[in-house]
Amino acid sequence: MGEQVYIRDVAQHVGEEITVKGWLYNKTDKGRLQFLMLRDGTGMIQGVAFQREISPAAFEAAQAITQESSVIATGTVRADARAPGGHELSLSDVQIVQLAEEYPITPKEHGIEFLMENRHLWLRSSQQWAVLRVRATVIAAIRDWLDDHGFLLVDAPILTPAACEGTTTLFQTDYFGENAYLTQSGQLYNEATIMAFGRTYCFGPTFRAEKSKTRRHLTEFWMVEPEMAYADLEECMRVEEQFVSYIVQRVLEQRAEELAILERDTAPLEAIVPPFPRMRYDDAIAFLQEQKDPAVSGIAWGEDLGAPHETTLGLQHNKPLFVHRYPTQCKAFYMEADPENAQLSLSVDMLAPEGYGEIIGGGQRTASLELLEQRIVEHNLPREAFAWYLDLRRYGSVPHSGFGLGVERTVAWVCGLHHIRQTIPFPRTLGRIYP
Repeated sequence: MGEQVYIRDVAQHVGEEITVKGWLYNKTDKGRLQFLMLRDGTGMIQGVAFQREISPAAFEAAQAITQESSVIATGTVRADARAPGGHELSLSDVQIVQLAEEYPITPKEHGIEFLMENRHLWLRSSQQWAVLRVRATVIAAIRDWLDDHGFLLVDAPILTPAACEGTTTLFQTDYFGENAYLTQSGQLYNEATIMAFGRTYCFGPTFRAEKSKTRRHLTEFWMVEPEMAYADLEECMRVEEQFVSYIVQRVLEQRAEELAILERDTAPLEAIVPPFPRMRYDDAIAFLQEQKDPAVSGIAWGEDLGAPHETTLGLQHNKPLFVHRYPTQCKAFYMEADPENAQLSLSVDMLAPEGYGEIIGGGQRTASLELLEQRIVEHNLPREAFAWYLDLRRYGSVPHSGFGLGVERTVAWVCGLHHIRQTIPFPRTLGRIYP
């Protein structure tokens, strides 16, 4: 038996006998020739079992093996431009570890409900494999950029005593006789940590009990939330465009194979470099109201942008678009007021190009104790739950800004996916919590 080698590394072993430990992805039976497509989690390679060149027991195993059976295969690596991945294994031995039962997911078309019910198996498909490897690179890039630019990772709690984004989208749970909620955001806690560390970020799951069935919504998703002391709205946008550009370029550099599997046109991604275009909310509303589609043009000043509005605006540019200075009435209670117009907030959303909508929401946070107390009253929030948050404005308050980037929406855009459910291993959507 040859040395065990990961499929990703076979190019370094041409002419050598190696062993691959993995699973059968599919098989083509040509009688005396058995073509076995093998995968081991790092990639795929075709193994060829020729009856004259292999033991009867090994050839019998090659004939008997079924889709997704676990297998240990030994063979000599050959360079072959016609083979998938450019290399092939001339098999000398095939050992079945476990002969799989009839596999429910076949090459035929399956409905999305069937695939979601079998998500634990669907993950093995080449497209899902590619998406989740891109996701891993997006997450690594997020951490690397922030770690290299003066941000400290400080974890925020999952269980919280109050709402951050809105009381109607909370998952409530019992906390030893008191009400507690699954976090919607770690931002408020970040605002405390930046007063100790200057620049911080938290990264973890967040929860929104939104009764939404759109292709852009999950009830559980991952969000990274950087926060910065002594940073205004301009600095916030500057950081965002550098951050997102780095993530996209890192994926292009490291995941070309995966993007090819997904048939992603990479030309639009190559254009994602600073600076990004900017548009005031007022101008965005005026533009949308001029459109012919009533689903878009019917928006009134003061309303938050919905999916069709974000798509329309994003399609006008080949880079992400900043829409900034939304009305105070449609943004969260903690947003700083625009000093030039108290009806506006120093808020900003980043809309991805190609119609993918918002991937970042953020802006400058109010530094004023008086304004924050006023906002808590206006939003009918329980003041006692925010006593600690108000303290941040009593003891060394400073101008500060931050934002939250949704990992799944970012992955959907980078991969060119139609629906967000494919961007997380086990998606949680309205009506689905299995498997």
